[in-house]
Amino acid sequence: MKNTYIARQAIFNDTSETIGYELLFRDSPDNKFPDVDHDIASSKLIIQNHIHGDIKTISMGKLSFINFTENCLIHKFPLMFDKDSIVIELVGHEKPTNKLLKIIQFYHDEGYMIALTQYDLALHWDVLFPYINIVKVDIEKINTKRLLPAVTRMRAFNIAIAAEKVETRNQQQTLAEVGFDYFQGYFYHEPEIIEGQTLAPIKTQMLHLLSETFNSPLNYDSVAEIISHDVNLTVGLLKLVNNVSTGTRIKITSLKQAAAYLGEEKLRHFVSILALSNLTSETTDEVCKQALITAKMMYSLSNSDTFKPVNDFAFITGLLSSIEVMLSMPISEIVKTMPLAEPIERALVKHEGLLGQLLDLTTSYILGHEQVTIDKTLTNILNQYSLDKEVVQAEFLKASQWCNDLDI
Repeated sequence: MKNTYIARQAIFNDTSETIGYELLFRDSPDNKFPDVDHDIASSKLIIQNHIHGDIKTISMGKLSFINFTENCLIHKFPLMFDKDSIVIELVGHEKPTNKLLKIIQFYHDEGYMIALTQYDLALHWDVLFPYINIVKVDIEKINTKRLLPAVTRMRAFNIAIAAEKVETRNQQQTLAEVGFDYFQGYFYHEPEIIEGQTLAPIKTQMLHLLSETFNSPLNYDSVAEIISHDVNLTVGLLKLVNNVSTGTRIKITSLKQAAAYLGEEKLRHFVSILALSNLTSETTDEVCKQALITAKMMYSLSNSDTFKPVNDFAFITGLLSSIEVMLSMPISEIVKTMPLAEPIERALVKHEGLLGQLLDLTTSYILGHEQVTIDKTLTNILNQYSLDKEVVQAEFLKASQWCNDLDI
């Protein structure tokens, strides 16, 4: 039996709100539900151990888009999941068969949402339209202009159309005009650089707070001074002190006292989360969550022997890993406004050093990339740093749950 791991990719609507995640179950570079062996019991065991208990954590309460082969559908694996929490993605079919049609009718009648993937414009797929909720289109393979007649036929059945492999926000806007409802790809990882753009004072202040919080030793006076300039930060800090107090009523007389009461680790994580939230807009909410999960996961992995030397820098590096997308500025320009330690700057700008390798490993794992930036496969780099896949997967789940609990 092969081990599997789970990554995810966000799916957005036309207002850039996350409506769900495609869960990427991998035991190879192929992005499909793994056929581990022909033993049904073994397959069920994998579902129960790797999927069933963790699906809500990974998808953070959103829909989970899961690839199912015909064999998995026949054995009714989707019935192990709540019909309101998943979307069944059909994979591995070149054309609809009578058997597939009956299977789809069954799940449709059971109330499951169904997505047709690998759509190629062929008319023979129309027979499935009465039972399909979403059609996913690979825009690298299909010219969207050729799609228009099919869109008209789909609309008669209230089918939503999702674009796969969207790389830029300009593409997203164009596709929305064509009639696409949902968008999936890496476009939210690409900054929209506006020439001559400068940071608003509030954003500059948040960046200063982030970098100040991770100075060592931590200067409580400086942190308190920055927090005092923002009402939301002040209220948030006082609420946190109240939440962590141990039954004894604490009379806070200053922000410095409140900061010191929390201690360095809690203060660092709390302030950085608040600061990041203040940098987030509706269009970068998913990016914010991704950065938080990356930060938490990097921090956990940095407790291993290999990455121990960069433990102090791991959390803030992960937190800033998507900052250029959030601010629509090149990372090389952003770091000029922040007094970051040299290893952090190298990791963010050039992906160099041990910290850069930890960053690449973590982001590649979360997004399901088999190839990492340093030109190695994910499996090889995990082996190189003596990291067990199951341990890394567990840290990903913990980080996702932690982010979900923040309720940002």
